[in-house]
Amino acid sequence: MVIIEVLGARLKKLREENKAFNKEWTQGYVADKLCVARVTYTAYENGTKQPTLETLINIADLFDVSIDYLLGRSIQKGYDDVDSYIDEFVGIIETIPKGKVDESKMKILAYSKGLADAYSD
Repeated sequence: MVIIEVLGARLKKLREENKAFNKEWTQGYVADKLCVARVTYTAYENGTKQPTLETLINIADLFDVSIDYLLGRSIQKGYDDVDSYIDEFVGIIETIPKGKVDESKMKILAYSKGLADAYSD
């Protein structure tokens, strides 16, 4: 499948997912949010027109997904999974008493390196 076709299919899927929760997510609504004509956005979904880089960035922001997802380079919509693990990790670190933070960091790094070594071939 050509990238422009993947983009179109993903745009339609994302819009329809949003529309399932909020009926205002029509092609016209998305076009207004992106400051493009409805026929232009329809062409994006149909895979007959390619958005500019600026519009592609705006689309990714609007749907809260990565550009890699939009273009079919990733099956993950975004980086939320990684971000949630980082947030959880930082939250745990913040609970460690100040005097033990450096020692804890060293233990965490050593453990992480051990895991990486255990899983590498």
